[in-house]
Parts: sequence; structure tokens; C-alpha cells
Amino acid sequence: MKITWLGHATFELQFESGEVLVMDPWIEGNPAYPKGYDIKKTDAIAISHGHSDHISDVVPLAKKFRPKVVGIFEVATYLSSKGVENTIAMNKGGTVDIGFAKLTMTHALHSGAIQEGKNLIYGGEAAGYVISGKDGRVCYFAGDTALFGDMALIAELYKPELAFLPIGDHYTMGPREAAHAARLLKVKRVIPMHYGTFPLLTGRPEQLSERIQTDGIEVWTLKQAQPVNW
Repeated sequence: MKITWLGHATFELQFESGEVLVMDPWIEGNPAYPKGYDIKKTDAIAISHGHSDHISDVVPLAKKFRPKVVGIFEVATYLSSKGVENTIAMNKGGTVDIGFAKLTMTHALHSGAIQEGKNLIYGGEAAGYVISGKDGRVCYFAGDTALFGDMALIAELYKPELAFLPIGDHYTMGPREAAHAARLLKVKRVIPMHYGTFPLLTGRPEQLSERIQTDGIEVWTLKQAQPVNW
């Protein structure tokens, strides 16, 4: 898999077969999005929750590429009402096969309202995803979340090798909590996300690394628009 971080919690995941899964797309107005970067292909989009910094660019990407769009029932229904085709509404505990990978929706501890103008619309609960490739490798995308003990069950059931974890603090886990999450998940590597975009998001990858360096877990700090292979 080729992983490209596009700032905040937005990622391009390109699988060996060539298909691209985009996670939580936020392009316009994202101060961390790499200037001039063009998403050239999108076969599927997975949405963790309805906050604007995670779904703002679902509609334009969906209209351009007509991908499968996976989200919790309320978010998927809302996007359908905005003209998004090929939505797959699901809920926690369920698994969907998008052809080149399987997505299992997991719990997350976070809010999930959708902002429309000055109004907040109920957007269901926030979620995460276990992403299982055809090659048998598994990673876990936590979305926006606090630490929760059932991450140990994700480790037991799905055995992910890699976790995408928020570390910014204030709205999500900070480095201290993310370090404990990494231990519960028993992963080999952690890709930090949701940090540095705004002044409030004070957590940093080096703070996470300091806390788990003795556990044999690698903190894989990515640079925007620079793909890495996993």
C-alpha cells in the first residue's frame, strides 16, 4: 500500500491493485493541505464522522470520480441528500467489501454533528475503521477519538500492524493517551494525524515517540504529499 498524508486526517491509500481509498477528505480551507496537490483518482471514500474538517470535500470528490462513499448511516444519508451517489450507509460492527479491501466500522469516542450554515445537524456517532487488504494485511484508522479500553478488542479480533492515531489533544487524544492506545492495539507502527493544523492541536509526534520508544513501536511521521510504502 502507498500511503500519502494530505494534512490533518486526510489520507490517500493506494492499494497494490491500483485502487485509491481516500480517508476523511478536507481540501478547501485546510491549512495543512499541501498546496497544489491534485487528487487524480478516487475509487472509494471512507468517512469517520460528520465534522466539517472530515467531510468538507466528499461532495466534490464524489461528483468528480463517482466512488463508493462509506460512512455511518446518518452521514451517508445526509450526503445522499446532497447528490452523492454510491453511498454505503453502515454502522459500527459491520463490514463492507469495497472490492479491493474490506472496511469494518469500529467504535470511536467523539461527537459527530454536521454543520450546515449556522445549524448543527445530527450526524450519528463518530467511528473508526479496520481496513483489511486482499493481501491479508490490516491497518486501523481511528478517526477522531479519545482513548477507550476496547481498542484491546480491536487488537484481539483484527490484529492490525499499523494504526493511524490522532495525537493533537484538545479535540482528540494527546500523545500520552495515543501512546497507551498503541500499546492496547499491539501495533508495530503508528502514523500520527490530526495535529498541528490549528494552535489548539498541540500534540506532536516526538512527544508520542518519547512515550513508546521502549515498547518497540515505531512512530512513522509522514510529510504532506510525500508517499510512503507500507
